[in-house]
Amino acid sequence: MRLFTVGVLLISCSIGWAGEASAVRLLRVPGEGIQPQTVSHDGVLHVIYFKGERTHGDLFYVRSADGGAGFSEPLQVNSQAGSAVAAGTIRGGQIALGPQGLIHVVWNGSSVSQPRGPMNPEQPADSPHNGLPMLYSRLGADGQFEPQRNLMRKTFALDGGGSVAADEQGNVYVAWHGSSEDSTKGEAGRVVWLAKSTDGGQTFSEETPAFEESTGACGCCGMQVFADSRGRLLALYRSARETVHRDIYLLASGDRGKTFRSQRVDPWEIGACPMSSMSFSEGPAGVLAAWETAGQVFFGRIESQAAKLEGKTAAPGEADHRKHPRLAQNSRGETLLVWAEVQGWGKAGELGWQLFSREGAPLGEAGSVHGLPAWSFGTPVADSDGGFLLIY
Repeated sequence: MRLFTVGVLLISCSIGWAGEASAVRLLRVPGEGIQPQTVSHDGVLHVIYFKGERTHGDLFYVRSADGGAGFSEPLQVNSQAGSAVAAGTIRGGQIALGPQGLIHVVWNGSSVSQPRGPMNPEQPADSPHNGLPMLYSRLGADGQFEPQRNLMRKTFALDGGGSVAADEQGNVYVAWHGSSEDSTKGEAGRVVWLAKSTDGGQTFSEETPAFEESTGACGCCGMQVFADSRGRLLALYRSARETVHRDIYLLASGDRGKTFRSQRVDPWEIGACPMSSMSFSEGPAGVLAAWETAGQVFFGRIESQAAKLEGKTAAPGEADHRKHPRLAQNSRGETLLVWAEVQGWGKAGELGWQLFSREGAPLGEAGSVHGLPAWSFGTPVADSDGGFLLIY
């Protein structure tokens, strides 16, 4: 792949170390794209992003071996043009990295995408939004992405975003929430589903419910699944009990997705869909999880033995429209929490961030920058020199 260069804005954030500072470098998404998602391994940064019409655009993949100074020429991930979605911010591409650098990508299929998923009997059969698929592709040995595949075999009513994770044993996990023929109608009947591959994404099992507790799932909210270095599979999602109980739940599995136990992390009573997203990060400070509640963003640590979330730390200052938190940890165990300040549907916003110590104390002042594109968010990545790259 050929390389192209990009411009970077450097902002230094004081962290209280004598004469030292952790730098936060701001970088616009290559190609003026939106919704960056990243993974990093062995000094190589892998990025996917969205371009095109918000209801039917495309996903692209680039990589950088020099900390974001230059990127490879973009590769289109989706094999059918216009089969990805950006509207709502939580339905776009998700990326995971498996053994030998194998790249896995999932995304919500658009109204024109093929192949289709199972039909929803509660929707008109001729609706373009009936049968929306959960699509998957991986980067092949030939350097191109394989033809997109639908992973939904018996579930339907895909709405909020799905997620993908990969572990060191070559297992790939794809999760989403939706309904089945046996489900109660509406959001209260939605369930978190899991499809698993044991051969690096070559084949996937039929989806199964992650657990049996009747919490529902917030239809237009995203979710996140994460495989940590201890072999645990973790997931965050928002419930929809009795319409107004839209709480954050943590699911944890110690047997590679066969069974899960749940923990209600943060309650929120709201009679609307907040279109939330979540994130995980693993590093010297352990496994951290981030989420949104009532216009504020938080993060907490996953306890190492019981895999339960302990405590929560809020972003500093007044909060009203904060969404889409993302996390990264550097070699010191410091955490950069990033969020979007979103004022309305389809409107541009502001990007905010705060650095925290390994113990969770704020370090220096919070940062912000205007010009966050509509439907987008920022994604932080730890630099090899102890700083952070913030792509937005």
